[in-house]
Amino acid sequence: MFKQLWSFGGRYQILHLTWFAFFLTFVNWFNFAPFATTIGKELGLDYATQIKTLGICNLALTIPARIIIGMVLDRFGPRITFSSLLIFSIVPCFATAFSQDFNQLVISRLLMGIVGAGFVVGIRMVSEWFPPKEIGLAEGIYGGWGNFGAFAAEFSLPLLAASTAFLAGGASNWRLTIALTGIVSALYGVVYFRMAQDTPTGKVYRKPRKSGGMEVTSVKSFWAMIAMNFGLIFALGLLAWRLQQVKFFDQTGMLITWGLLGILYAYQTYQGWRVNREMLTGQKKYAAADRYKFRQVSLLAFAYAASFGSELAAVSMLPAFFEKTFSLEHVIAGMIAASYPFMNLISRPSGGLLSDKLGSRKWTLTIITVGIGIGYLLAFGINKSWAIPLAIAVTIFGAYFAQAGCGATYGMVPLIRKSITGQIAGNVGAYGNVGGVIYLTVYSLTNAQTLFATMGITALICATMCAFFLKEPNGSFAEDYAQEPEAVSGRTESSLAYEQK
Repeated sequence: MFKQLWSFGGRYQILHLTWFAFFLTFVNWFNFAPFATTIGKELGLDYATQIKTLGICNLALTIPARIIIGMVLDRFGPRITFSSLLIFSIVPCFATAFSQDFNQLVISRLLMGIVGAGFVVGIRMVSEWFPPKEIGLAEGIYGGWGNFGAFAAEFSLPLLAASTAFLAGGASNWRLTIALTGIVSALYGVVYFRMAQDTPTGKVYRKPRKSGGMEVTSVKSFWAMIAMNFGLIFALGLLAWRLQQVKFFDQTGMLITWGLLGILYAYQTYQGWRVNREMLTGQKKYAAADRYKFRQVSLLAFAYAASFGSELAAVSMLPAFFEKTFSLEHVIAGMIAASYPFMNLISRPSGGLLSDKLGSRKWTLTIITVGIGIGYLLAFGINKSWAIPLAIAVTIFGAYFAQAGCGATYGMVPLIRKSITGQIAGNVGAYGNVGGVIYLTVYSLTNAQTLFATMGITALICATMCAFFLKEPNGSFAEDYAQEPEAVSGRTESSLAYEQK
């Protein structure tokens, strides 16, 4: 695969087109973090409350957006979905660039969270073009090289702003820089629409039979899905509470928001019941070979919260952490902190590659998650007495395992059930943001050391659960994806066809 990777033809062209689309969404998503302290000073914002809260806002709407985009993706395909999202990104970029106060920044970063949901789209696209035996590495390259956009944002955007400072009367030109990221993404959205295609020629794009909710194959899985959906609503409710704490709105506004979230949860539950009504009422039963356990989705979601959720928190807070801990200039601190997202270039693909090569995707993910826990517990000890190179080394150690964990997680996601890969990827991806919101809320209320300890302990708990309850997917290393016959009155379509012969 490595030799063919540089051919830029066939499925490898799609892989390159798609990881770069994801790369641009991440440049946009993280274009605020490198300028957080600069923007705070210019607009008179309080770091301890308002700047930290903006970091949470940046993640919040990605939670429902990944669910919704997963449904849209399964129905309309990745080409249209990704192109539309890239073109939309110009809206929150311009909104951020023209913001004049905290409230305007909150709205712009909430909208930017929608752009952060673009990751889900490429998971389905790559799974359409690569077989199961190569899916870990392919998804790892897509995710890792795309996540490298966070590094590009933290490392290059401050340099771009400084080099164009003469256009802003001598100040760091963060407004023009953020606006430019949106313009470039929108233009690439047009390119992606013209050059990409959903599946190889002659291959049928599988869609779910019903839209609006995720199809499950047992009553237990239905209730597990309902419980998992509550976790998503809880994270949004937590954000509403935090916004009330920083006076974005009053207690009445918070209660109204909670009420609306309750209505959203009820609607989401209804849609899940509608899609699965025949199974729940006994009119349809799935053959054992056609079932999947929603527990698999839940554990992968927990693993992604421990890996990607912690990565989101770390990337959001590390520039300011290094600046304040070691009394550095914000540009220098941003460059040092960029060592964390820089690791995506190799760590996430290596996690996917290990998942492909070690013979067990379950144990690969479990062991890597243990590494995540160890990495963050080491980071817990970083303080101003440390040598900066040692602090960077610990940061890179933690970054490797967190990002490799992302690759190993999505080495399993496309193997659960092909026709709803977008929705599964959306749910798992949304829990990455749930982890990010919870971790950043912990950080906003405490300090960096508490955050590192929380992320480390959570990862070790997750590894234990994966070791005992996660199952190896069927066909993990097959040449092609297994077909998914639909259930009809307790018998599959394939069995009916056999009976009719």
